[in-house]
Amino acid sequence: MADNSAPPRPNRSSSLDAAAIHKLEVHLSERPEKSELVERNILQAGRAPTLDIHKLEKQLNERPGKNELVERNILKDDKGIAPSLIAAREALERSQLEDKLDHALQSRPKPEELVKEGILQPDEVPV
Repeated sequence: MADNSAPPRPNRSSSLDAAAIHKLEVHLSERPEKSELVERNILQAGRAPTLDIHKLEKQLNERPGKNELVERNILKDDKGIAPSLIAAREALERSQLEDKLDHALQSRPKPEELVKEGILQPDEVPV
């Protein structure tokens, strides 16, 4: 009589090597039990996850388009620029903005000048 304690292994003629199979088996053996997932509120007790195709299709149809997301500043408009150049463009824009802000901070009037011009009161001068 054959030992039926473990299910027979399927023929592994794919590109998976023995190390990958062993690694997968280790990960599967360390997987938490269903009861632990329920305790951690990852799964709901007594309910199997279901997929409501109609609800999913409705949500997908109601999601905003790319143009709306660009208008709401959620997505950036690439304006036809190659993806490899987008990061460089953003870094350049940020650098230019930092330079502009630094220049503006350097050229702002001193508190004493603002008191002379009547913009600040003498007791409002920062220490």
